[in-house]
Amino acid sequence: MAHLNPPKKQQGIVLILALIMVVAVTGIAVTLMNSSSIDAKITAAVQEREVAENEVMGTVLKVIANQAAAGRNSAFFKKPEQIPEAGFDLGAIGDSTNKMINLNNGELDLPCPRKYNFTSGVSCNMVEVNTTITYGKKSIHTLTVKTGVAQEMASLNTGG
Repeated sequence: MAHLNPPKKQQGIVLILALIMVVAVTGIAVTLMNSSSIDAKITAAVQEREVAENEVMGTVLKVIANQAAAGRNSAFFKKPEQIPEAGFDLGAIGDSTNKMINLNNGELDLPCPRKYNFTSGVSCNMVEVNTTITYGKKSIHTLTVKTGVAQEMASLNTGG
């Protein structure tokens, strides 16, 4: 034991390298956690959008079914001059607003969209049903679906 060497001056390079590695690993971990947080927010937003789309499509079908069930009192049978330029309110269903807009802007009745069994003397009352819903946190997003409705009717004013 008499031949022990006194300790040499240590340089501390291992300590510095270890601290650099700890800082690098910490940076990578923080980046990965931030990335997973953003992915979770994106996934939640996509899910909210899908739910809103399904809800608004169901509402569109309810609006059309309600008007079909109204029979001759349906708003779809209104004459173009009975529909205000800003649109005709079809009432709210749930959180949605529903408005009908006239697409018949001329003097003559519009021909019906093309189909296999065309009948002369039949024209169409063309309207557009706009259904709007708000969704998301604090209801800051808006989704609107526009649906065209062609109501067949007998007419001598087709210009044909």
